[in-house]
Amino acid sequence: MNTILDEIIAQTRQDLEQVKRRLPEPRLRELLAAPAAVPDFHAALAPAADGRPRVIAELKRASPSKGQIRNDFGVVSLAGELEEHGAAALSVLTEPRWFQGSPQYLRAVAANAGIPVLRKDFIVDPYQVLEARAWGASAILLIAAALTPPEFAKLHGLARELGLAVLAEVHTPEELKWVVQSGVRVIGVNSRDLHSFHTSLERSAEVLAEIPGDRLAVAESGLRTGGDLAALAAAGADAFLIGETLMRAAHPGVKLNELLEDATAAGYHPGGQRHR
Repeated sequence: MNTILDEIIAQTRQDLEQVKRRLPEPRLRELLAAPAAVPDFHAALAPAADGRPRVIAELKRASPSKGQIRNDFGVVSLAGELEEHGAAALSVLTEPRWFQGSPQYLRAVAANAGIPVLRKDFIVDPYQVLEARAWGASAILLIAAALTPPEFAKLHGLARELGLAVLAEVHTPEELKWVVQSGVRVIGVNSRDLHSFHTSLERSAEVLAEIPGDRLAVAESGLRTGGDLAALAAAGADAFLIGETLMRAAHPGVKLNELLEDATAAGYHPGGQRHR
């Protein structure tokens, strides 16, 4: 039986064929003849001297599981507010159907932000990696559940050639094992199972604890309180990707600052007991 993830991937591949006809890959590569330098995603997520959590703040308008999340969606002003209140990086959805994302959002945010910007999408084709670089992204998301190990290796290699960082997303110990072997430096553990869209912070904590100490570990999804951040940091998280909690707030920047302060008050310490 097809899952939501299967449907999204199938639609992504179908839509991509139309995009390629409008802008063939050779022409897209010409646009990358002299790509502009981008902020360092890995460095931005490394534990900070001030001891505050490193957060990738996500600009997300909707999702398959929650429907419409935010109506007022001025991405440039939202991004500026989040950066001002302590975001280490920004994540921008570009998937148009289920998440109401857009390449225009990514371009606008990347052109105005002083911190790294992650392209958040279901990337399954090298063409999408080229797009991300052309649009000004500093990093891309690669989802292990959507790729085979050889596909992941190909996309990861191209990203590195283009100067893009990769956030490799896993859900299970099995996925983590082969993603680690790929050599990727930043590994995210999504508490939301993309096949069922159910969330479990407890399952995330178990997988985070297995990430080698020489990689940066990012906890993703389902994070609502400073206590959640502190608990997952204790399990091994170095950084966090937070979307819905921020996007539902009237003032996302104020909410982010609240989470950072509450996490510190709850005993936040990054990386937990993972071997270094």
